[in-house]
Amino acid sequence: MLMRTDPFRDLDRLTRQLLGTTSQPAVMPMDAWREEERFVVEFDLPGMNPDSLDLGLDRNVLTVHAERPVREGDKEMDEEMIAAEHPRGVFSRQLFLGENLDTDHIKARYDAGVLKLTILLAEQAKPRKIAINSAHSDGEVGRGHESRQIDA
Repeated sequence: MLMRTDPFRDLDRLTRQLLGTTSQPAVMPMDAWREEERFVVEFDLPGMNPDSLDLGLDRNVLTVHAERPVREGDKEMDEEMIAAEHPRGVFSRQLFLGENLDTDHIKARYDAGVLKLTILLAEQAKPRKIAINSAHSDGEVGRGHESRQIDA
């Protein structure tokens, strides 16, 4: 239903090994779960300007893009950075959405540093009833058919 992938993970690991860097690439932590007939995905993006967030969908591939600009000190004040632990720059993450999700009706909300997406289950993937026709036990064909429904 929802597949997680990071195509650049191996490339980042190889680059860190070759160049001897210990810095980790900027990440966008995610939680995803199903609630009845919908999927919910949350991305941790603390301190982001909501205007820097961008969502795109192309052939069931959802791309989340965000940017936290590099901090530029006040030139008039003699500013000295004491700690710089917030990752800065461009963040991007892709999710491959299954065919059983209704990608035409994705809801997105950014609140308290969390981007929350709600994706409904597609109509064809929802549980439904299927009618079963059967003849009476008298063996006659074409007469006395009964119909009942069962869960699919």
